[in-house]
Amino acid sequence: QVQLVESGGGLVQPGGSLRLSCAASGFALSRYFVSWYRQGPGKERELVASADSDGSTNYSEFVKGRVTISRDNAKDTVDLQMNSLKPEDTAVYYCKASFLWRHYWGQGTQVIVSA
Repeated sequence: QVQLVESGGGLVQPGGSLRLSCAASGFALSRYFVSWYRQGPGKERELVASADSDGSTNYSEFVKGRVTISRDNAKDTVDLQMNSLKPEDTAVYYCKASFLWRHYWGQGTQVIVSA
């Protein structure tokens, strides 16, 4: 069964850190272009960061310097390290894996940044 699962979300205080992880079952995530998106309350889903299978990465301006996307090929996961979190980072974070015509989405993991 093909499945994409995010983990690592939770409640964190402003200025804190979280590490999200995206894992796949039924396919090798290492071959896929993987993106992290987020959707805040009342907002549209937006791209946070992406990592290609060749190791190249891209970040949206609003997270540059605070977020790092990385691959753990031993675990076959794509992780999102988020530092200096702000209340406006509160959102459901989704992982998306793409390869040619195949696109898979996870169910999302909730991140709440609040004092």
